[in-house]
Amino acid sequence: MNQKIIMVIDDEEQMRKMIRTFLEKDGYTVVEATNGSHALSLIDKTKPDLLLVDVMMPFMDGFTFAQEVKRLSSLPLIFLSAKGEEWDKVHGLKLGGDDYIVKPFLPGELLARIESVLRRTYGKKNESDVLIVGPLLIDYESYQVRINDTLLSLTRKEFGLLNILAENSGRVYSREQLLHLVWGDDHKSSRRTVDTHIKTLRLKMGDHGNLIETVWGIGYKFEV
Repeated sequence: MNQKIIMVIDDEEQMRKMIRTFLEKDGYTVVEATNGSHALSLIDKTKPDLLLVDVMMPFMDGFTFAQEVKRLSSLPLIFLSAKGEEWDKVHGLKLGGDDYIVKPFLPGELLARIESVLRRTYGKKNESDVLIVGPLLIDYESYQVRINDTLLSLTRKEFGLLNILAENSGRVYSREQLLHLVWGDDHKSSRRTVDTHIKTLRLKMGDHGNLIETVWGIGYKFEV
């Protein structure tokens, strides 16, 4: 399990709590800050490994905060913003941001981006942004998935499901956990939605579909 500390910096309490919930389910320790100034006062005390920073905040916005942080440290930083214009993304990356995610986003997508940045920064698992588990290869830079060099065409939710299971190979996830991590607060989805997507994933994986095992009465796991 991951033991990294993630600081979530956002003035919206509901957003902070939502992110905290699925990060903690994935094994992270989460620290919350309501704005840039608050976050700066907590960094030395909490020693986070990565910062999730909302761009639009009162008192000190995300871009100003990033400038201050990068002046003092080399902490990795991912911007979260409802502003998806190209200028905002380029500006955020030029300020030292390691990634820029536009709201709303899927929990599985955020988890994959966090893992990618942590691997680049701390050399976790592989030196590149690639996860290899048995015949499966997930490229986080291109968001491509291959099995024995065969490219799979996956939807975002299928990618999120496969990524969570493969990155935590051997760990059993209940349908409720997968539903929360990949679909978030989409109340139209149900446990049957997970089953349907797992079935489709297995079909797309062909002869290797059995890598996703059903744990009867509980949920699913990825096992090589």
